[in-house]
Amino acid sequence: MWTDVLDLNDFYASPLGQTTVRLLRARLREIWPSVKGETVLGLGYATPFLRPFMEESQRTIAFMPAQQGVTRWPRKGHNHTAFVDEFDLPLPDRSVDRVLLVHAVECSEQVRPFLREIWRVMADGGQLVTVVPTRAGLWSQLDRSPFYQGHPYSPGQVAGLLRANMFAPMRQSSALFMPPTHSRLALRMAPAFERFGRRWLGRFAGVSVIESGKQLYAGIAERHAQELATVRPKLRIASSRDTQAARSNKDGEAPAS
Repeated sequence: MWTDVLDLNDFYASPLGQTTVRLLRARLREIWPSVKGETVLGLGYATPFLRPFMEESQRTIAFMPAQQGVTRWPRKGHNHTAFVDEFDLPLPDRSVDRVLLVHAVECSEQVRPFLREIWRVMADGGQLVTVVPTRAGLWSQLDRSPFYQGHPYSPGQVAGLLRANMFAPMRQSSALFMPPTHSRLALRMAPAFERFGRRWLGRFAGVSVIESGKQLYAGIAERHAQELATVRPKLRIASSRDTQAARSNKDGEAPAS
């Protein structure tokens, strides 16, 4: 179930939402220190985390699924968002270098075709970062959290899901160890929570952040399978006429025309 875009707007405009943005942006910057000259695509509700990449990438776009809704972003200047069908992205093959999924995988009712469509539009050598709520974290269990909706995953489940859909997990980390509370004291201590959590509380993180690459051999294997499929119909099963001709040749007779 997709979270309504207006609810997400309200959350990220709050003090807790702004703290969430700062913590996740820091983690994303560790994974993508530079996207200079590349095309970056955000899917789901990724706009709060795209701003740093927008300033250095060649092109930054944000797609919001139809069931979630769409809002303009950024507020000033040219709009970079679009309302899309997540199973039919309006992009050519291999046209995107980086893809960021936030509030997406846990909400999609058909994850496999969704990830396959992302694979299609990603360039060879492209990178995907998936942010997904964890089962053991508080952020998937409390309704004040924007990650409450949808289906949470363990880090191993996310990695397995990516492998099953032609992505190779390369780096796995976690974030949001602070509880989703509006307490001012807790918000001020959020950076300390993150440092402590990364060292001692890995399995209780609010979200998993997994970087993966596009598996090219998966597409090659499909092509080989198609080639084999076209060869098989050319094989012909021997008939009684063939058997009779073979016996005639064995006896030194001329084959019947």
